[in-house]
Amino acid sequence: MQQLIFIIVTVLSFGFFGYTVFRILSYFKLTKEHAYPTLDNIGERITHTLLVAFGQSKILKKPVAGLLHALVYWGFLVITVGTLEMIIDGLFGTQRILSRLGGIYDVVTISGEVFAALIIISCVIFLIRRYIVKPKRFTAPEMKPSSRMDATVILSMILLLMFSLLGMNIGYLNNGGEIHGSFPISNMFASSIAGMNLHTFEIVNWWIHISLVFIFLNVLPYSKHFHVILAVPNVFLERLGPKGRLNSMESVTKEVKLMMNPDTAFAPPPEGEQAEIPRFGVKDIEDVSWKTLMDSYTCTECGRCTDVCPANITGKLLSPRKLYIDARQRMKDKGDALIKDSSYSDGKFLVGDYITEEELWACTTCGACMEECPVDINHVPFIIDMRRSLVMEESKAPASINMMMTNIENNGAPWQFSASDRMNWADELFTNDE
Repeated sequence: MQQLIFIIVTVLSFGFFGYTVFRILSYFKLTKEHAYPTLDNIGERITHTLLVAFGQSKILKKPVAGLLHALVYWGFLVITVGTLEMIIDGLFGTQRILSRLGGIYDVVTISGEVFAALIIISCVIFLIRRYIVKPKRFTAPEMKPSSRMDATVILSMILLLMFSLLGMNIGYLNNGGEIHGSFPISNMFASSIAGMNLHTFEIVNWWIHISLVFIFLNVLPYSKHFHVILAVPNVFLERLGPKGRLNSMESVTKEVKLMMNPDTAFAPPPEGEQAEIPRFGVKDIEDVSWKTLMDSYTCTECGRCTDVCPANITGKLLSPRKLYIDARQRMKDKGDALIKDSSYSDGKFLVGDYITEEELWACTTCGACMEECPVDINHVPFIIDMRRSLVMEESKAPASINMMMTNIENNGAPWQFSASDRMNWADELFTNDE
């Protein structure tokens, strides 16, 4: 009966998770192609992924909080092996199926126990930081109460997962049967429950643990903690090369080439061909690339990007973290309707209603946010694309930029005088020499 119940629960859990993932993937169909290659230099990408995603190199830039986070991540990687064992046991009615690995199984169980204890300590410290220390980046204006509750729920679930894992192992050690594996942490507490029904204690904790695993799996896509799944592929698909490199717009480049070619500059379009009017830059969520949308779902909302942003530090409105929170929210608000009707409009736009012009023009394009981001999100190209929409679609830019572009158009230079007058400043030098 337990095996049948487990099979039903497993099918429902993975079925709902599959439905959620399919729904999110349908949002990606609404987006544009990515401007940068994502499958070049595979060797370099693998190395980078091992260093940043698995090695947590960027996280460890903040030694205390970074190490605690890394311990939780590495612990989950180890404990996932035990979770897979539980699923196999539940589906096929086996008992500790991976114990057939012999000495390797001892390594898995010992490391799982040690990491479970470290994760408990880390989560308690995280809760203390969040509710007592309260770092500034946790209380920024874009961090709504729902974000705080999200973190609390996830941390509480992780704590319950670890306690139930240890409880299951404690019951297993005291059930009187043959023991497979080594459980140093559980051994310390095994004697304290000697008078209980140990088989029931093991089974109850087993069910609590595996049920929390399934709940956790299905909560992740609706949480900022979706990065647990997306961080590795997002880092692997990172834009390689110089951080400050910006792409040119293919549609504009094509038009310039046509204009510079005497054979095509004045040629009429082929008969029957109607020129498609492209959207310049990013005005709304369907204008973003699939990688930008992936960035928004990968964002951990840690605020490290905002912490190092010179615009934010000097009191300007820009918060790089907020841009991706807004992008994710905009897709949630509009995505389902767009899937049903590609021409749907609710009269709102990502730029203007969610992200203000003031935020975008505050960016200095220094790239500090991209350098600091632990999951390799590309903030600056996203900001530039939204600026392009403002300038090329709506002719909106700060007065100083408009003046510069007017001068370039009229004088061939950003200064407000003609090319013939550029050296006039040197006349006074020669006068003084005489």
